[in-house]
Amino acid sequence: MVNTLALESNRQIKINFDGGDLSSDAVLLLIKEFISKLGIDTLLEKAFKTNDPALFRYHSDPKNLLQMIYMIIAGYFEDDASDELTNDPVFKSVLEKDALASQPTVSRFFNRMDEDTLNQFLAIARVLRRKIYSIQMPQAVILDLDSTLLDAYGRQEGRAFNFHYQSNGYHPLVCYDGMTGDLIKIQLRDGTQYSCTGVVDFLQPVLDEYLHDYPEIPILLRGDSGFSTPDLYKQCEENGTSYVIRLKENGILRGKASDLVDELDEITRNNKVDYAVVYGEFMY
Repeated sequence: MVNTLALESNRQIKINFDGGDLSSDAVLLLIKEFISKLGIDTLLEKAFKTNDPALFRYHSDPKNLLQMIYMIIAGYFEDDASDELTNDPVFKSVLEKDALASQPTVSRFFNRMDEDTLNQFLAIARVLRRKIYSIQMPQAVILDLDSTLLDAYGRQEGRAFNFHYQSNGYHPLVCYDGMTGDLIKIQLRDGTQYSCTGVVDFLQPVLDEYLHDYPEIPILLRGDSGFSTPDLYKQCEENGTSYVIRLKENGILRGKASDLVDELDEITRNNKVDYAVVYGEFMY
């Protein structure tokens, strides 16, 4: 039985199962190993920097970002948790620092973020995707297009009432890998935006990436009725992307599907309880 494990990313950090030296956040040591294996920490050092006029900061941008990633993974979602964790031994170990950045430092860090840093995040995600695909290339990718509500309770810019969700917040566009659940892209929008608003501009860089980097992978786009817009259909067809998008019921669809309705009615004539399905196709 193995009683003690040392992290490959830092041999001085050891994990044992003896019951001593307990920490409620010790799982971050394994997260650090994962981050190190993928080279995320090194990538952030090379590819992430805010537009900061300061020539030197003890708490660098990549370290601040890693700190917030670790905090969120551990369930600390507010900046002021930084002050409580500043001398936490596990956090200091995974960040390889004597103390964490304080709440004011974290706030200033977030305030320096702008459009450039958002583009850096997209570029970093693309590099990480390439790393993951180099381990196991997917046989196909389902681009799961959706929108969701991010609740907001203050007076943040863009916070608004969304009638669909009957709540205040933001209404971002999101794109997931429908096979793995991995987030491919997200874009913040104010709460009043309809589901498909801006979807073509949002999606095109994703399609460009897959067409350029992984031309051999078949792509299928999936969306609900909020994305039933001809501009999106045209975009998919021009980029060789198959798509499945739900349509809201209307008179034309009911007319074209009338034969299928009759077929279903015939199948269930003597049994209206059990489940039954019929399939068909037509031009629309």
